[in-house]
Amino acid sequence: MITRVEIEETNRMIAESNLDVRTITMGISLLDCADPDVEKFNENIYKKITTYAKNLVKIGDDIARQYGIPVVNKRISVTPIAIAAAGCKTDSYVSIAKTLDRAAKDCGVNFIGGFSALVHKGCTPADKILIDSIPEAMKVTERVCASVNVGTSRNGINMDAVKRMGEIILETAELTKDIDCLGCAKLVVFCNAVEDNPFMAGAFHGVGEADCVINVGVSGPGVVKRALVEAKGADFETLCEVVKKTAFKITRAGQIVAQEAAKRLNVPFGIIDLSLAPTPAVGDSIAEIFQEMGLEHAGAPGTTAALAILNDNVKKGGVMASSYVGGLSGAFIPVSEDHAMIEAAKIGALTLEKLEAMTCVCSVGLDMIAIPGDTSTYTISGIIADESAIGMVNNKTTAVRIIPVIGKGVGEMVEFGGLLGYAPIMAVNKFKCDDFIKRGGRIPAPIHSFKN
Repeated sequence: MITRVEIEETNRMIAESNLDVRTITMGISLLDCADPDVEKFNENIYKKITTYAKNLVKIGDDIARQYGIPVVNKRISVTPIAIAAAGCKTDSYVSIAKTLDRAAKDCGVNFIGGFSALVHKGCTPADKILIDSIPEAMKVTERVCASVNVGTSRNGINMDAVKRMGEIILETAELTKDIDCLGCAKLVVFCNAVEDNPFMAGAFHGVGEADCVINVGVSGPGVVKRALVEAKGADFETLCEVVKKTAFKITRAGQIVAQEAAKRLNVPFGIIDLSLAPTPAVGDSIAEIFQEMGLEHAGAPGTTAALAILNDNVKKGGVMASSYVGGLSGAFIPVSEDHAMIEAAKIGALTLEKLEAMTCVCSVGLDMIAIPGDTSTYTISGIIADESAIGMVNNKTTAVRIIPVIGKGVGEMVEFGGLLGYAPIMAVNKFKCDDFIKRGGRIPAPIHSFKN
């Protein structure tokens, strides 16, 4: 039972520390929409999405008003299109992306995820069509998000897919260069992608999920920061307890919204993702938490340890508050979406290499990082390979959402707008990895993957 004290604490967190439910995401299976005729398939998926999600935004807003908890985004995730559309007789899935975009717009959601392929062990013809369609799909749609899973801890890394995704990212940047290569901000390359992630741009509805579910992503870096202010100078054991208890309270608030949304929409409740996701607003920053812990800026020595503390204790607190914690759950470090991370990158405290080290202990990976537009496809693939290796060996989800900004170089700024924020163009290692990436094939899974 939720107590009066918890309600009062939640109200304070909302009023003083930017607590919100970052997203209610409805996951919808499109497997029963299959049809050889792509136009019929488009008709089927549009009808199913708009039927299930027609009241999603209204109910999200109603819950926010009733409980006083801001619900920032309402989103949809669907079965990876490379799976759902595999039976379509077509050489392009761009029309499907347009249909998803139209359905998302008509439902009033800000993003729809699932223009995706899972190619960690190899590519089907449908996977290849999906991947080849990504640049054009990102150009002609506003709300569609794409993702490709190139590796897992049980299967290794598909380096042919890694090489191709380096090319796809640069093609997407080129096609959307008139809007600062924004298409790349809607494209994620994963290792160990999860089936129930409610956060964009990597959300998709896994094949092991029910026909329709509600997943909720809570957030609250401002709440954690405020709690740490009150624990200033305390030792690490006390600091960890503060983060853990705060994560518990944040998750309880999200649980109220998740259960109520599932009830009103008459679909099963899936999971709570208790990731700390920053925004460009002052006071809603992961990097500010690091500063409150005692670091001058994100990127200073000790940053990886601070992030490990934060990530671990967010998870420990969250799992005590809900029986269904899932998704990614931990701390996100997107550069462009966190004003203090942006400042750290601008002054040189935070580099690409330091960010890569930090991803060993955080929830995702290299996220919303702008790099020079003349970066080669091989270098981009090398960055993807490095991040995938971290995920594969450590049995965790890692991802790359990187944006080569055509026509801009190191130190220049790029503006994405809204929650996507703005970012300085960061320097990339100038030494080549072309011959390494050209080898192709698959990197085998690590020895500790054999657990049967």
